[in-house]
Amino acid sequence: MVAKPAIDDLDRVIHERIRLGIVSALAASDSLTFAELKDILKTSDGNLSVHARKLEEAGYLKVSKAFEDRKPKTDYRLTPQGRKALESYLAQMEDILGTARRALGK
Repeated sequence: MVAKPAIDDLDRVIHERIRLGIVSALAASDSLTFAELKDILKTSDGNLSVHARKLEEAGYLKVSKAFEDRKPKTDYRLTPQGRKALESYLAQMEDILGTARRALGK
């Protein structure tokens, strides 16, 4: 019998598709603007705002707001806590996938 993975232990803040996309994109960059994230994730302003706020509230994102040429500019950075949470999430997902592969005999 194959051990059951700890799916219930997954970080629900990161597990949502858009939030996982945000932290993954930021893990590969020092920072990204709102417009860059919106383009990468192919999502709406409102959807991105809601999910970014949830990540910020969890301490996973640092948000900087400024004006550039009289236009608002929002920059996002992954915090050390956010990077650690992503690394933990990915390790848990690898464990879940490994368990699934073993169960399938692969």
